[in-house]
Amino acid sequence: MKRRTWLLSAAGAAGALIVGWGAVPQRSRMGKASLMQLQNGEIAFNGWIKVAADGSVIMAMPRAEMGQGVHTALPMLVAEELNLPLTRVRIEQAGADAIYGNVAMLVASLPFHPLESEGPGEVPAKVRLGGWMMGKIARELGINATGGSSSVADAWGPVRLAAAAVRASLLQTAAAQWKLPEAELVLKDGHVTHPSGKSVGYGVLAKDAAGLNLRTAALKDRKDWTLIGTPAPRADIPAKINGTAQFGVDIRLPGMVYAALRQCPMLGGAAGALDSQAALAMFGVERVVPLTSYGGSTAGFAVVAKSWWQANQAVLAVKATWQAPASGKLDSKKIAETLRLACTDAKEASEGHRFYALGDIDQAEKQAAIQLEALYSAPYLAHATMEPMNCTAQVKDGKVDIWAPTQVPQFARAIAAKVAGVDVAQVTLHQTLLGGGFGRRLESDFVGQAVRVAMDCGGKPVQLIWSREEDTTHDFYRPMHVAQLRAAFDASDKLIGLRIQSAGDAITPQVIARTVPALAGPFEAPDKTTAEGLFDLPYGVAHQKMSHVATHMGVPVGFWRSVGHSHNAFFSESFMDEMARAAKQGPLAFRRELLVHAPRYLAVLNLAAAKAHWDTPPPAGLARGIALHESFGAIVAQVAEVSLVDGQPRVHRVVCAIDCGIVINPGIVAQQMESAVIFGLTAALYGQIDIVDGVVQQTNFPSYSMVTLAQAPVVETHIMPSERPPAGVGEPGVPPLAPAVANALFRLTGKRLRSLPLVV
Repeated sequence: MKRRTWLLSAAGAAGALIVGWGAVPQRSRMGKASLMQLQNGEIAFNGWIKVAADGSVIMAMPRAEMGQGVHTALPMLVAEELNLPLTRVRIEQAGADAIYGNVAMLVASLPFHPLESEGPGEVPAKVRLGGWMMGKIARELGINATGGSSSVADAWGPVRLAAAAVRASLLQTAAAQWKLPEAELVLKDGHVTHPSGKSVGYGVLAKDAAGLNLRTAALKDRKDWTLIGTPAPRADIPAKINGTAQFGVDIRLPGMVYAALRQCPMLGGAAGALDSQAALAMFGVERVVPLTSYGGSTAGFAVVAKSWWQANQAVLAVKATWQAPASGKLDSKKIAETLRLACTDAKEASEGHRFYALGDIDQAEKQAAIQLEALYSAPYLAHATMEPMNCTAQVKDGKVDIWAPTQVPQFARAIAAKVAGVDVAQVTLHQTLLGGGFGRRLESDFVGQAVRVAMDCGGKPVQLIWSREEDTTHDFYRPMHVAQLRAAFDASDKLIGLRIQSAGDAITPQVIARTVPALAGPFEAPDKTTAEGLFDLPYGVAHQKMSHVATHMGVPVGFWRSVGHSHNAFFSESFMDEMARAAKQGPLAFRRELLVHAPRYLAVLNLAAAKAHWDTPPPAGLARGIALHESFGAIVAQVAEVSLVDGQPRVHRVVCAIDCGIVINPGIVAQQMESAVIFGLTAALYGQIDIVDGVVQQTNFPSYSMVTLAQAPVVETHIMPSERPPAGVGEPGVPPLAPAVANALFRLTGKRLRSLPLVV
């Protein structure tokens, strides 16, 4: 079956689903009170909120805390609706019910151009219908995942509504008991009060109020907000400072043993014979466990010992033979050449999927007085989370317990059940804090490995920890991508056409094959992540065509902070400066001219430029570069101030402007911009994974460098006021950083750097 035929068939099936669902109401995300586990007199109102006897409130937390502040932002929504101090809202890990699924993340995966829903006219039917349909599918699937900078965006509706229903229940109950008008009652600090002096705590009212079982309520008016929009202190920071915070590697259980592992050095390879005699003779070593592939991991073995140090030392003593994959040994230089040809060869490029087209690009290029063309590239990158991959597992009496820092609790439970051969209902997940996620913990390979090792440990809990070397050489990498960009100008130097052809592996099909193999198939739908940041540019160019050739290079790839935007923004925003030069305009003026139809983008660009004093010449030896990019619903502009120190780039200051919709906590927004700048700067200056004979060459931080504290620039964050619903914050600050730095380096050196990392 040809791909076009399959896509048409899928569209027909989707149409049938829409017709069938037309009369079906959207699945409610309020949830039943029975979803909340009760103790010590607690009363549940719905699937999100319960009230303790002392009047404090406990909310179900469906998302993982990995430094992005979600354990603070989501409780702020509850505290606001219930007029409670933030300190009186606690969290408990949410269960596995579909109401906790991340609907916003899946809806955002639709490949629609952002300006289609931002113009002055009506939103196109395909956008409205596509969003409705994907929202319906997402509600039915109920996939609980922390990713796509979607936690607040997804919670904005259901969590506030759940809290508002509790508020309405408390007010109605107090009014009925006191026989007073509800409008005269006030909620404050855990009490319902009346000007007459009557007062009753939430905990006292809770039982009767919960019996009302309200499913809807009016949300608090924005003019009455007192907490949303304030820089409330992060709830997770005190425990991280005093050491009581529990990450995956902090788990300690009675009788626990430890496991270290080694996987085949060649990506996709297999383990042959193992000689474990020397390792088993070492002090503290208990056993050696062969490992096959779990959730896409590479085969190898694990050593179990009394301590992790003993286990990791014993790993080195095991004599293993390794087998190369049947498909052959991978080489990143050969892959780069293959991708270059996929972009530049007319026959190869014709196989690409067109993500966006406007006007007639072929005719525009024929009529062009000047054409500008450039080839850009970005390498494979590792996640390099501070906390290495780890999981603690215990398999005993037909049940499995796992303690895991995971972004996908459902998938973690599923792989644990599959490996142990039990029903998923027999698997209990204890979710810990994450010492960095960045998309790496959307995978569950390390969970499957830990469960397999635990099955050989006679009921003992075992903690599997990867070494930094294993972490770096067996990641699910950000894919290598290449893009050819071509611009057409008329005789008056006006940009009239823009064509972008990119090539690289698609992430989503690989992730689906690893996590939900039942949904994987021989046909792959176009993956938005390959072309995001290229097909969805806000600039007003009359003739455009953006296409991508999805390749299959054999390297395991996965979601990496800001995904396709992370490299595509470097391609597009660096080329914007190239086009500005060809048009004989400055970088800022050129962008402004192309954004007259996109006022939100223009406002963010202008704010960054003003705060960075763009029109004022920088000190001698310093240059400024600017970049603008939208991702995950947020628009970010950055100005980087750069110099050369001993011939190497040094970024001194980064000014960020962001429009991310309504801001819950401006302090967290600023922290995420700072985090994104450091993360993006590391990738821009140092990040690169090389593969030779199937083996990753970088192994630890000496060969996979990070930006140090001494190299960290000053980061300023300026937030645009907005009436729009909240958008992403955790990832949007990454994409503009590399092009802003590259554009500054061009102004310093006159040399255009078109590949990452940036080497002067």
